[in-house]
Amino acid sequence: MAISRVRSLITLSKCTSTGMSSSSQFSLLRRFSTQVSSLFESVGFIGLGNMGSRMASNLFKAGYKVAVHDINQNVMQKFSDMGVDTKRTPFEVGEASEVVITMLPSSSHVDHVYTGPNGLLHGGHLLRPWLLIDSSTIDPQTSRKLSATVSNCILKERKDNWEFQSPVMLDAPVSGGVLAAEAGTLTFMVGGSEEAYLAAKPLFLSMGKSTVYCGGAGNGSAAKICNNLAMAISMLGVSEALALGQSLGISASILTKVFSSSSACCWSSDTYNPVPGVMGGVPSSRNYDGGFSPKLMAKDLNLAATSAEDVGLKCPLTSQAQKIYTGLCQDGYENKDFSCVFRHYYDGKNES
Repeated sequence: MAISRVRSLITLSKCTSTGMSSSSQFSLLRRFSTQVSSLFESVGFIGLGNMGSRMASNLFKAGYKVAVHDINQNVMQKFSDMGVDTKRTPFEVGEASEVVITMLPSSSHVDHVYTGPNGLLHGGHLLRPWLLIDSSTIDPQTSRKLSATVSNCILKERKDNWEFQSPVMLDAPVSGGVLAAEAGTLTFMVGGSEEAYLAAKPLFLSMGKSTVYCGGAGNGSAAKICNNLAMAISMLGVSEALALGQSLGISASILTKVFSSSSACCWSSDTYNPVPGVMGGVPSSRNYDGGFSPKLMAKDLNLAATSAEDVGLKCPLTSQAQKIYTGLCQDGYENKDFSCVFRHYYDGKNES
């Protein structure tokens, strides 16, 4: 039975913690996890924005039977033209799917898709999907609340190869941005049941290259908030340093090479450089169009600030970054990529 192979995969993942390189461990786990890939065949996807549309497309390309929903009728038409089943409501997606993945802008959107009119839980305590996965970046409290609500529901149809008596929810936000969503190289940070996580791993690996199990419900959401906080601050530091370097007479290209081979090396400089002309294929090379918006970054920093306040932790850099990215939005840059912080605050007379 598939679920017994999931238990074996848990044992394998613990056994490989010693004696093997990390790349060998992941290769072995990835090969073994494909043995449970038949556990889910029909996948629903709700939220077809910059990230979700690419994730759903990769699931379709991987051979899953996909049903989708979004309020944007233009993107729905594109998926229909691809041969993907489109549904009018989240509830209809759930009725057609064994597992449903949501990728939405905020906690309120997630709550509405689950509990609102014609939401996934519209049918009361009876649910068709066995597994619900939220890949949105939201606060851990909402993730934990919805997980508890889902666990109190009853499956409409019990499957022999599904161990759980009730539906299960995972919070599984992603890192990597639009470029990684397009290439299928996202990283998933997952909270919830470990057995459900391993059962869902083939789904994650159809959309990404790596997964990290973070612990219980809400821990995936917590990990993502912390990841985006670090990313927001590092982009500010890289932008400020590159602007200062140019003012001191060193080009951004040369300084980026210095960073990449020294202690300043980070994703914001060597993968997502904010200075136009330094790197191809990133938002700064196309007038900061596409990518991850300052509006979403400000939202994530608000989540981080609120979470810090809840636990009584002082985070002065979080507060400063929050002001800067909120200011970007107020100045009309809310739909550009967040790396446009370089141009707006630091570029001025400087050229790369």
